Amino acid sequence: MKLSQFNFHLPKELIAEHPSKNRDESRLMVIDRKTGKIEHKIFKDLLGYFNDGDCMIVNDTKVFPARLYGNKEKTGAKIEVFLLRELNRESRLWDVLVDPARKIRIGNKLYFGEDDSLVAEVIDNTTSRGRTLRFLFDGSYEEFKSTIEALGETPLPKYIKRPPVPEDEERYQTIFAKHEGAVAAPTAGMHFSKELYKRMELKGINFAPITLHVGLGSFRPVEVEDLTKHKMDSEQVIISEQTCKLVNSTKERKKKVCAVGTTVMRAIETSVSTTNTLKPYDQWTNKFIFPPYDFSIANSMITNFHMPESTLLMMVSAFADYDLVMEAYKIAVKEKYRFLSYGDAMLIL
Repeated sequence: MKLSQFNFHLPKELIAEHPSKNRDESRLMVIDRKTGKIEHKIFKDLLGYFNDGDCMIVNDTKVFPARLYGNKEKTGAKIEVFLLRELNRESRLWDVLVDPARKIRIGNKLYFGEDDSLVAEVIDNTTSRGRTLRFLFDGSYEEFKSTIEALGETPLPKYIKRPPVPEDEERYQTIFAKHEGAVAAPTAGMHFSKELYKRMELKGINFAPITLHVGLGSFRPVEVEDLTKHKMDSEQVIISEQTCKLVNSTKERKKKVCAVGTTVMRAIETSVSTTNTLKPYDQWTNKFIFPPYDFSIANSMITNFHMPESTLLMMVSAFADYDLVMEAYKIAVKEKYRFLSYGDAMLIL
């Protein structure tokens, strides 16, 4: 398939700038792949589609405050640093994005905090936008991390034009968040409230956690018309033996296995055995899923509404049939569903 087949008009006003008042009260579009039927619900109606013994696979990664604002030595120019991943804990080395990138050279020092409590030195220009920084910090690793947390901001996506507010700290995070390492939230999971989670557990629905530390790779624009030539950035994935047992036994019993989000789908499709079961995994993945594709593990999926021409839309189209998804998106625009991270949800059965 070609990139241009995933284009559609997304009116700017449908991009959600704020989360819904309550997590589980965003809208939910329900799509039945067999019949092509499309229903309009509220997220907490999800309870009616799953039963005792079904399984939800959720991503328990935790977003850290990855956006820092600092000043360049001598000139004092304001620089935004976006922490991507820790390269070496002992020497405080990090992969980062820098904006404006053209102003930063190897050897430049950057100062953060009102009293310059954190200093970093640029030691490598790895890519056109990426840099490697070494933080010059004398204290323990715990002190270093708490300094980063105090100075960092919730890394809201760039398309959200407003500044972060205190509620973002909690709302740009799922209730499953446990293992820190993501620079973007696994947004399908953000619709689950503690109350809905409890009600689902009481109904006998199981929750199986995996960890995929979301990087910016999922959001990198596809710049080639031929999709086979697009390369995804690698993201770290951890799938435990316990999760595999739960998912595989649910599959054996022919119950619903629901991937909560595109990150979960990428993770589980990365670690499939020759017998189409899920196996433990602790590595990186750069898997890119687009139509046509045969899925091995999940038979249902929860996801948000995505950008035109995004790898996320491509994956959803592979799971639910391209024509049906493009029709659903047309309806979503017409019915004024809210798009992207803080937007509404879609359940694909």
